[in-house]
Amino acid sequence: MHPFSSTAEAHAVAGATHDGAALAPHALTPAALAPEAHARQISARLDRLPPSAPVWLLIAALALGGWFEIYDMFLTAYIAPGLVKAGIFTKTTASLFDLGGLGAFVAALFLGLFIGTIGVAFVADRLGRRRVFVGALLCYTFAAVMMSLQSDPVWVVFWRVVAGIGVGAELVTIDAYVSEFVPARLRGRAFAFVQAIQYTSIPTIAFLSWQLVPIAPFGHDGWRWVVWIGCSGAVFVWLIRLGLPESPRWLIQHGRMAEAEAIVTRLERRIERATGKPLPVAANADNAAKQNVAHATTSAEPNDGPWSERYRSRTVMLLVFNFFQSIGYYGFASWVPTLLAEKGVTLTHSLWYSFLIAIASPIGPLLSMLIADRVERKWLIVGSAAAMAVLGVIFAQQRDPALLVAMGLLMTLAGNCMTFSYRTYQAELFPTRMRARAIGLVYSASRISAMLSGFLIGFFLRHMGVVGVFSLIAGSMCVVVLTIGFFGPRSRGLSLEQISA
Repeated sequence: MHPFSSTAEAHAVAGATHDGAALAPHALTPAALAPEAHARQISARLDRLPPSAPVWLLIAALALGGWFEIYDMFLTAYIAPGLVKAGIFTKTTASLFDLGGLGAFVAALFLGLFIGTIGVAFVADRLGRRRVFVGALLCYTFAAVMMSLQSDPVWVVFWRVVAGIGVGAELVTIDAYVSEFVPARLRGRAFAFVQAIQYTSIPTIAFLSWQLVPIAPFGHDGWRWVVWIGCSGAVFVWLIRLGLPESPRWLIQHGRMAEAEAIVTRLERRIERATGKPLPVAANADNAAKQNVAHATTSAEPNDGPWSERYRSRTVMLLVFNFFQSIGYYGFASWVPTLLAEKGVTLTHSLWYSFLIAIASPIGPLLSMLIADRVERKWLIVGSAAAMAVLGVIFAQQRDPALLVAMGLLMTLAGNCMTFSYRTYQAELFPTRMRARAIGLVYSASRISAMLSGFLIGFFLRHMGVVGVFSLIAGSMCVVVLTIGFFGPRSRGLSLEQISA
């Protein structure tokens, strides 16, 4: 066994013997306490890992695992003009729930995401992060292929919903997975790095759409080719996912201490080989038993959840936040080519401009790594949302192509800074035993509003034009600023156990 572990267990038993009498009649015996102390010590070992190559390679592997989910998720914006060109959907929505309008195609993804996040993601708390991470691939890849073979709008919408279910379960699991593996002081940068890698899929799909959507290679609509290219990466992603370990914190929660110990020990040895020096003793190792006694009751409550008294206020805050942030974020991200076309830009040029704007998608998180763990998480969210509101209003007033692209780039940078920040934030605010379930619950509000925004944006675009669309976006971002600014707790630099306690 790793020397860190044996040291911690010795202290744990000693601490339990000393403190146990003071906690009667609910005292824990040393035998019962040692596994709990060992669990806290493993978590402390994870939190003291340095930002070395093995840590960043693990984070990169998790990010690559989600690359095609983001590709599939942002497919909507870039193939939408092709679906209109092919006559499958109309550009605007005649009524609020018109299945023949493009709004129905946008809404279909978010309906699937809602089902996937709230109805499927909780499985990750029961079966493990890795199983869901691997299995969801099959769901959305099969559904995407089936969607690409349809020409009836009803069937396109149906298979888009099924694909969304797989993507929704996947994205929740990735956020839980990353937050549980990454040291506390690296968490913001890690999520920014993950998003930077994942979001390289956005300029990729924008480029492919720019090249393929206006044409019909080998007699098949270009939008279908864009979908097929994305699906072809499934084998590559599958191989990456098979090599990923389970989350040690999830294993601890399910009593699989030996497996968690083995995974952490392997990672520690790789880091020591890479850095050429031994790792420091985990800072909390000597206090593992005392910390365990202090939190033994609350951390072991089997029936608490996001709606329990301890977490209810956080849950409500994040539900309100998610409902409005998705209207602002996806209202722009999912409609960029269509909004540009509405301003008189041709199909080819709107896709070209959209590609230029999409380049900012991975750049934003990379730049944000400079401040991700230096600025309190909630203020990054507030600042980004405020910037989106202002930039959206300016974008709506422009007609010059250069200014449209410039405002679009800045709005994308702000939106992506907000996205990685809140993904980090909401994963931090709940404990491991309910993390995927809680993330799925609060994410579900964003899926509902994004689903409605597909119809709302189409409706506003028809009756109020681009200015009306961006007024809706700006108003939604103002609600985000107030919700997080007034009610969000701080989390920067704290361990997951400290935040949840």
